[in-house]
Amino acid sequence: MEQFPEKLLVKLSERKDNNALRSLPDSNPLVDFASNDYLGLAKNEDVFQHSLKMLKEYDFIRNGASGSRLLSGNHILYTELEKKLCDFYEVEAALVFNSGYDANIGFFSSVPQRSDIVFYDEFIHASIRDGIRLGNAKSYKFKHNDLGDLIKKCEDGYTTPSGQGLSQNAGEVYIVTESVFSMDGDSPDLKKLITFCNANNYHLVVDEAHAIGVYGKKGAGLLQETELQEQVFARIVTFGKALGCHGAAILGSEKLKSYLVNYARSFIYTTGLSPHSVATIIAAHHYLGSTEGTEVRKKLNENIEFLNQKLKNPNLKLKFIASNSAIHCCKIKGNDKVKRVSKSLQEKGFDVKPILSPTVPKGEERLRFCLHAFNSERQLKEVMNLLQSII
Repeated sequence: MEQFPEKLLVKLSERKDNNALRSLPDSNPLVDFASNDYLGLAKNEDVFQHSLKMLKEYDFIRNGASGSRLLSGNHILYTELEKKLCDFYEVEAALVFNSGYDANIGFFSSVPQRSDIVFYDEFIHASIRDGIRLGNAKSYKFKHNDLGDLIKKCEDGYTTPSGQGLSQNAGEVYIVTESVFSMDGDSPDLKKLITFCNANNYHLVVDEAHAIGVYGKKGAGLLQETELQEQVFARIVTFGKALGCHGAAILGSEKLKSYLVNYARSFIYTTGLSPHSVATIIAAHHYLGSTEGTEVRKKLNENIEFLNQKLKNPNLKLKFIASNSAIHCCKIKGNDKVKRVSKSLQEKGFDVKPILSPTVPKGEERLRFCLHAFNSERQLKEVMNLLQSII
């Protein structure tokens, strides 16, 4: 066998020395506090049967898309899905991508141009950072959920080399945030962000991956809950979390959709989703809007409220990042220590994953508790009591 490159071996050794080496886990029978399946739709039989029924009604006996959407892969279910998304999310146009990663790579590598500037929250998802790096715009990060720092960075990034006022040559300005952050579970002040962007003609882009299914009318996200969905340039919604399936969409204007179809490389040069995948996304959205969907979202929010009551305990409160979302994080400094605590919880039957550096900054390691509609109050109480006894 060909010898593995020495430089790559060194990098693997560094990860191992820092106790940060990743590996693929096996499935387990533990109580789920790890997955993004907040509503339990990944195993929901109604969604499964609805998608199969749809395929039969359309006489769609096909295993794959057979090509990119610009070639042979743009089957009729895509048209039905994008119409459904426009109605569900109250938006002019929707374009479906194969994943949230593909959507963010496609948008941020193609939309901001060479003379433009992108300001992004320092805790923004890796897929957005990767997309920005692939593009030609200048980019600057601002402190997490800190509007004051963003304002200062915008002013600094917009000045001339001599520092004399605003540059006349600057292009468009894009502000990027998440409505619910995946590693903290917290949210920005979207109203203040939108007011700031509107006052300066900046374009706000919001990734709603962890808000969909949890917030808003029918689970359509935090922007719709606050009735701000019409005041952003673009929204990214993903279907692999609370919707329990796969894929993502960029929501915005018809002009934005047309631009992405022509310039987003992660859309143009990839095989489309299979008919079954698209049918499952339609079925999951139908379920969200049903009476059953309303009940399961209610149960999830009851669990979030129950946990927040438990976290009023002084021994736990100081460790946890404040959150009203399905994501709750307990900071435990150091990869070694957080992995030991995670292992102790798993040995007692609870699947709670450690988040290690470099995924989060060194010193910011944490346990990440993902709550679900199917978790019981007894399970929540037990895992918190166990955590308290360990730490």
